[in-house]
Amino acid sequence: MELSAETVLPLKELSQYEIERKKPMPTLIHGAIQANLIVQLAIKYPNQYRIASEVTLDTKPDGSTPDLVLYPMSELDYKNDPSRRTDAPLLTIEIQSPSQSTKDIVSKLEPYFYFGVKSCWIVVPDLQAILVYDNPFNYSFFHNIEMLKDANLNIEISLAEVFK
Repeated sequence: MELSAETVLPLKELSQYEIERKKPMPTLIHGAIQANLIVQLAIKYPNQYRIASEVTLDTKPDGSTPDLVLYPMSELDYKNDPSRRTDAPLLTIEIQSPSQSTKDIVSKLEPYFYFGVKSCWIVVPDLQAILVYDNPFNYSFFHNIEMLKDANLNIEISLAEVFK
Protein backbone atom coordinates (compact mmCIF):
# COMPACT_ATOMS: atom_id res chain seq x y z
CA MET A 1 0.00 0.00 0.00
CA GLU A 2 1.36 3.36 -0.96
CA LEU A 3 1.17 6.10 1.65
CA SER A 4 -0.17 9.46 0.68
CA ALA A 5 -0.81 12.64 2.62
CA GLU A 6 -4.42 11.49 3.11
CA THR A 7 -3.47 8.10 4.63
CA VAL A 8 -0.80 9.33 7.04
CA LEU A 9 -2.12 10.36 10.42
CA PRO A 10 -1.28 13.94 11.28
CA LEU A 11 1.36 14.40 13.95
CA LYS A 12 0.19 16.07 17.12
CA GLU A 13 1.67 19.52 17.35
CA LEU A 14 3.63 19.97 20.57
CA SER A 15 2.98 22.95 22.81
CA GLN A 16 5.80 25.25 23.91
CA TYR A 17 5.54 23.65 27.37
CA GLU A 18 6.07 20.16 25.90
CA ILE A 19 8.98 21.30 23.75
CA GLU A 20 10.79 23.15 26.55
CA ARG A 21 10.31 20.49 29.23
CA LYS A 22 10.43 17.44 26.96
CA LYS A 23 7.30 15.99 28.56
CA PRO A 24 3.51 16.00 28.10
CA MET A 25 1.16 18.71 29.35
CA PRO A 26 -0.05 17.98 32.88
CA THR A 27 -3.69 17.12 33.66
CA LEU A 28 -5.89 17.90 36.68
CA ILE A 29 -5.00 14.54 38.26
CA HIS A 30 -1.31 15.20 37.60
CA GLY A 31 -1.53 18.65 39.18
CA ALA A 32 -3.53 17.41 42.18
CA ILE A 33 -1.05 14.62 42.89
CA GLN A 34 1.84 17.07 42.52
CA ALA A 35 0.18 19.47 45.00
CA ASN A 36 -0.57 16.61 47.42
CA LEU A 37 3.06 15.48 47.32
CA ILE A 38 4.26 19.02 48.04
CA VAL A 39 1.86 19.34 50.98
CA GLN A 40 2.77 15.92 52.42
CA LEU A 41 6.50 16.57 52.20
CA ALA A 42 6.18 20.14 53.54
CA ILE A 43 4.08 19.05 56.52
CA LYS A 44 6.25 16.08 57.41
CA TYR A 45 9.65 17.75 56.82
CA PRO A 46 9.10 21.53 57.21
CA ASN A 47 12.69 22.51 58.01
CA GLN A 48 14.59 19.63 56.45
CA TYR A 49 13.93 19.94 52.71
CA ARG A 50 13.41 22.62 50.07
CA ILE A 51 10.63 21.32 47.80
CA ALA A 52 10.26 22.81 44.33
CA SER A 53 8.38 22.06 41.13
CA GLU A 54 9.53 22.35 37.52
CA VAL A 55 13.22 23.02 38.23
CA THR A 56 15.43 22.43 35.20
CA LEU A 57 18.50 20.33 35.96
CA ASP A 58 21.70 20.33 33.93
CA THR A 59 21.58 16.58 33.33
CA LYS A 60 23.33 15.07 30.34
CA PRO A 61 22.86 15.19 27.43
CA ASP A 62 20.11 17.85 27.16
CA GLY A 63 18.91 18.76 30.65
CA SER A 64 15.64 17.69 32.26
CA THR A 65 12.76 19.12 34.25
CA PRO A 66 11.29 16.72 36.81
CA ASP A 67 7.84 17.43 38.23
CA LEU A 68 9.28 17.87 41.74
CA VAL A 69 12.71 18.05 43.33
CA LEU A 70 13.85 17.93 46.93
CA TYR A 71 17.01 19.71 48.08
CA PRO A 72 18.38 20.03 51.60
CA MET A 73 16.81 23.07 53.26
CA SER A 74 18.65 26.28 52.48
CA GLU A 75 17.88 29.96 52.16
CA LEU A 76 16.76 31.06 48.71
CA ASP A 77 19.39 33.12 46.90
CA TYR A 78 17.37 35.79 45.11
CA LYS A 79 20.47 37.29 43.46
CA ASN A 80 21.63 34.02 41.92
CA ASP A 81 18.85 31.88 40.42
CA PRO A 82 20.26 29.97 37.42
CA SER A 83 17.89 28.70 34.75
CA ARG A 84 19.59 25.27 35.00
CA ARG A 85 20.69 23.83 38.31
CA THR A 86 24.14 22.26 38.27
CA ASP A 87 23.77 20.83 41.79
CA ALA A 88 21.81 17.60 42.08
CA PRO A 89 18.71 17.42 44.25
CA LEU A 90 18.38 14.57 46.73
CA LEU A 91 15.14 13.41 45.10
CA THR A 92 13.35 13.79 41.78
CA ILE A 93 9.70 12.92 41.34
CA GLU A 94 8.12 12.22 37.96
CA ILE A 95 4.35 11.84 37.60
CA GLN A 96 3.37 9.67 34.65
CA SER A 97 1.03 11.36 32.17
CA PRO A 98 -1.63 9.37 30.28
CA SER A 99 0.33 9.74 27.04
CA GLN A 100 3.65 8.56 28.54
CA SER A 101 4.73 4.94 28.33
CA THR A 102 6.39 3.29 31.29
CA LYS A 103 9.51 2.89 29.15
CA ASP A 104 9.60 6.64 28.41
CA ILE A 105 9.35 7.66 32.03
CA VAL A 106 11.81 5.03 33.33
CA SER A 107 14.35 6.15 30.71
CA LYS A 108 14.56 9.50 32.53
CA LEU A 109 16.06 7.89 35.64
CA GLU A 110 19.60 7.05 34.54
CA PRO A 111 20.52 10.69 33.79
CA TYR A 112 19.18 11.71 37.20
CA PHE A 113 21.28 9.14 39.04
CA TYR A 114 24.41 9.96 37.00
CA PHE A 115 23.80 13.62 37.86
CA GLY A 116 23.99 12.72 41.56
CA VAL A 117 20.35 12.31 42.59
CA LYS A 118 20.03 9.87 45.51
CA SER A 119 16.44 8.70 44.95
CA CYS A 120 13.83 8.91 42.16
CA TRP A 121 10.10 8.37 42.44
CA ILE A 122 7.77 7.56 39.59
CA VAL A 123 4.12 8.19 40.38
CA VAL A 124 1.67 6.03 38.39
CA PRO A 125 -1.76 7.67 38.76
CA ASP A 126 -3.69 4.89 36.98
CA LEU A 127 -2.49 2.38 39.60
CA GLN A 128 -2.42 4.87 42.48
CA ALA A 129 1.12 3.63 43.05
CA ILE A 130 4.62 5.01 43.44
CA LEU A 131 7.84 3.31 42.43
CA VAL A 132 10.78 4.41 44.59
CA TYR A 133 14.13 3.89 42.85
CA ASP A 134 17.39 3.82 44.82
CA ASN A 135 19.39 3.31 41.60
CA PRO A 136 18.40 3.13 37.92
CA PHE A 137 17.74 -0.62 38.10
CA ASN A 138 16.20 -1.23 41.53
CA TYR A 139 12.88 -0.03 42.91
CA SER A 140 10.29 -0.65 45.62
CA PHE A 141 6.62 -0.64 44.61
CA PHE A 142 4.13 1.12 46.91
CA HIS A 143 0.42 0.43 46.33
CA ASN A 144 -2.52 -0.28 48.66
CA ILE A 145 -0.50 0.38 51.79
CA GLU A 146 -0.66 3.19 54.29
CA MET A 147 2.84 4.64 54.13
CA LEU A 148 5.44 5.11 51.43
CA LYS A 149 8.93 4.67 52.87
CA ASP A 150 12.01 5.83 51.01
CA ALA A 151 14.78 4.05 52.94
CA ASN A 152 17.49 5.80 50.92
CA LEU A 153 16.44 9.26 52.16
CA ASN A 154 14.62 8.19 55.34
CA ILE A 155 11.39 9.80 54.08
CA GLU A 156 7.92 8.52 54.92
CA ILE A 157 4.62 9.94 53.65
CA SER A 158 1.00 8.82 53.52
CA LEU A 159 0.22 7.15 50.20
CA ALA A 160 -3.52 7.67 50.77
CA GLU A 161 -2.98 11.43 51.09
CA VAL A 162 -0.99 11.56 47.85
CA PHE A 163 -3.91 10.07 45.88
CA LYS A 164 -6.67 11.85 47.85
